Amino acid sequence: MPSHFAPYGIDLPVNGRFCFEQCRIFLDRSPRECLHRVDGGAVLKAVRLGSRAVIFRMNGDHNGVRLEVLSGDGSAQERQGVSDYVAEWLDLQRDLRPFYRMAAGDALLQSLTERFAGLRLIGIPDLLEALCWAIIGQQINLQFAYTLKARLVALCGTRLTDGDQHFWLFPEAQAIAALSEADWGGLQFSRSKIAYLRGIAALFANGTISKEILLESGSALAIRERLLQIRGVGEWTADYVLMKCFRHPAALPAGDAGLQNALKTRLQLSVKPSPAQIREMFAAWKGWEAYTTFYLWRSLI
Repeated sequence: MPSHFAPYGIDLPVNGRFCFEQCRIFLDRSPRECLHRVDGGAVLKAVRLGSRAVIFRMNGDHNGVRLEVLSGDGSAQERQGVSDYVAEWLDLQRDLRPFYRMAAGDALLQSLTERFAGLRLIGIPDLLEALCWAIIGQQINLQFAYTLKARLVALCGTRLTDGDQHFWLFPEAQAIAALSEADWGGLQFSRSKIAYLRGIAALFANGTISKEILLESGSALAIRERLLQIRGVGEWTADYVLMKCFRHPAALPAGDAGLQNALKTRLQLSVKPSPAQIREMFAAWKGWEAYTTFYLWRSLI
């Protein structure tokens, strides 16, 4: 951090009902998370803004989010960039009143929205990170997925320092694409996942794919079709990325094991519902499939 830098604060408003504590609890779901950390009632994170990076501390209440930027240049562009990132990360601008109205009186949703009132769908704004995280998490348990992500980040991510604290940025595409077989050797990634991650990184590195390019596809269906053309991206991965990165409210990762387990528990089913059965159930929550999924995930913590 430059010696002349003075930390500064930013207050972010929210659209409608909000609870920072509910968001903090979700962000604290794994001690193996390497890209942010929870310290008491605050969340600390580093983010890349173009060619620069900033470190910030985040806390809040029912009225909004308070950021304290700990490193950076203090420019207006930086202030806007970090504000935009957090607003997207925590989905602060979405009006949840229609979701809560729909949930009122619903046998499944009402208890969830009352218990987790103000929780926002916490996303992954960076498309490369979202795709890589989804690939890493395929067919393994969540805690091992966090371990694998941490190994990849430590191998080729960027480490930032603020005093005696260290923060990590997710690797850039070029860094992942440049990894050799020997580099991958000790990470415990399957050969198929290595191939998928390398291929995705190469697509980003050579400019074939980016979030902006996919957004130009137009509709959510068109974006989904583009995602499905990527090697290693199946329906679950495409729907997960559509939900967590592109923020489509009707995205539904129907094949998600966590979603299946949550529904089995909440509905007291004898067996986990199939993806087809989940799609049928979710017809009652049309337009809010992503938030319904997220609140069901939250019930597992």
